[in-house]
Amino acid sequence: MSLLNVNDVSYSYDGIVNVLLDVSFTVEEGAIVGLVGPNGSGKSTLIRNVFDLVALQSGSIQIGGHGHDRPEAKQLAMYLSSNDYLPEFLTAREYISMMGKLFHLDVDHDQALDLFRKFSMEGRYDDLIEDYSHGMRKKTQLVSSLVMSRPLTVVDETLNGIDLEALHLAEKEFRAIRSEGRSVLLCTHDFSVLERLADRILFLDLGHVVYDAPTKDLVDEHGSVASMVFDYLETAQR
Repeated sequence: MSLLNVNDVSYSYDGIVNVLLDVSFTVEEGAIVGLVGPNGSGKSTLIRNVFDLVALQSGSIQIGGHGHDRPEAKQLAMYLSSNDYLPEFLTAREYISMMGKLFHLDVDHDQALDLFRKFSMEGRYDDLIEDYSHGMRKKTQLVSSLVMSRPLTVVDETLNGIDLEALHLAEKEFRAIRSEGRSVLLCTHDFSVLERLADRILFLDLGHVVYDAPTKDLVDEHGSVASMVFDYLETAQR
């Protein structure tokens, strides 16, 4: 069953620069879908459309069968952005409590504390976020998404800046999300992560869907996800 449906979405800035052109794809329940593409391909704009952070100009987007701008849809999905902008005046406990209120959840702080320990941040849960390093802030974003446990989690380059041990743990947690029937849309330039995790790859370039296929099929055809991307880009530049 489809959890996220994006149908014929186009978007332009100031009616001049076309960023997305008739983009359509789905994310099924219990799936990890990789989103790749060069800078300027429309990935972040696509995600902003999904989360109603920019006004939809054409097409339709549904989350869990609800229009993406409906409160019911917004309760089903969580967005982890590429930056590490978190409220520095809060502790991690306060931040995760605030996120719980947004999703109308009773936060399991014991789970959060355990995840802080696993992510090598034991003893820092009640420290101010302003005292966290870049990597700690990224890991706090990941912990918050794991505690919120939404049906759909969209990760936009959030894995950048975390250490290898934390990356390994994040991959393990994403696999657990999939096994529980929830889904991840994972936007990253780390193609090896996608080869290990993603069921499907969605490749955007210049606002178009270039590939939307099972990861295994793309790797069988091109040798690797990286080769698929770079072969296409070399051909497109000719």
